[in-house]
Amino acid sequence: MNARIARPAAAAAAAAIMLASLSACGGDDAAAPSGKVVVAGVEVVKDQKLHDLLPEKIKEAGEVRVATDVPYPPFEMYVKEGESALTGLDYDLGQALGAKLGVTFAFAPQKFDGIVPALQAGKFDVAMSAITDNKDRQKVVDFVDYSQSGSGILVGDGNPSKIEKLDDLCGLKVAVQAATNQLDLLKSHQDACGKAGKGKIDIQTFPKDSDAQLALRSGKVVAQVLTKPAAGWVAKTADAGKAFDLVEDPAAPGGYNASPNGIAISKQLPELTDAVQKALQALIDDGTLIKIYNKYGVPSIAVKEATKNASVD
Repeated sequence: MNARIARPAAAAAAAAIMLASLSACGGDDAAAPSGKVVVAGVEVVKDQKLHDLLPEKIKEAGEVRVATDVPYPPFEMYVKEGESALTGLDYDLGQALGAKLGVTFAFAPQKFDGIVPALQAGKFDVAMSAITDNKDRQKVVDFVDYSQSGSGILVGDGNPSKIEKLDDLCGLKVAVQAATNQLDLLKSHQDACGKAGKGKIDIQTFPKDSDAQLALRSGKVVAQVLTKPAAGWVAKTADAGKAFDLVEDPAAPGGYNASPNGIAISKQLPELTDAVQKALQALIDDGTLIKIYNKYGVPSIAVKEATKNASVD
């Protein structure tokens, strides 16, 4: 699925609960007195061998300039509305990568449509903003892929209708935001419902994801379909995790129609791409990556291997 198309929907999904949750979200991520960095409860230390892989200009600057489009929960968010401090999955991952590489990942807001052009112009070194890795973008940037992101199913607390997979939505009332990939997913699944001898999904569209969640809370629908990262974040944070559950379908761990999200890196900095890929693999191997994803309620979208330009489109 295209992160750029789904971006407004996911941002709206968490808007109602985001501000109440952010302070706790970033509370355990701070520089330790020794200069080490703590991310998701894990102390991350510099690996000199990985630091040595960095381009000389990055070593001299001591930082990697990172473009990000804020807010897009749970990937990037402001700690407090009206202030510049950031939090979120991408931000935490950036701090962990920076600590492992021995440099600072310095995040700066950039409108999503302008991120890739800004990388091409040399204004930033990398971008971390839940960017879908696809062939068109690979023509101008390289990607180190760190998650698989597709559509997920949000249900009421305790999953009263026992929804376990997309097929279980057949014949039931399901909420979705209008004009999204998730609406297209439900429409495209109607034939499968018919072939299975079940009724069609009774699709209820809403202008905003927050409206769809109100319908789910009130029992007007049995489920909502939205981006899986947003669904996981809502399930984890709404009413302190007591309002909704995220359906985990083992056949679609990253979500339905999942595609890779990547850290976009300027093609002028191949050494940086190599260093980031190896640092990400180190975070996978030592368990730090999955702890970051657990913090935001979406461990199933984490990758098991740090790949480069993994898009198959």
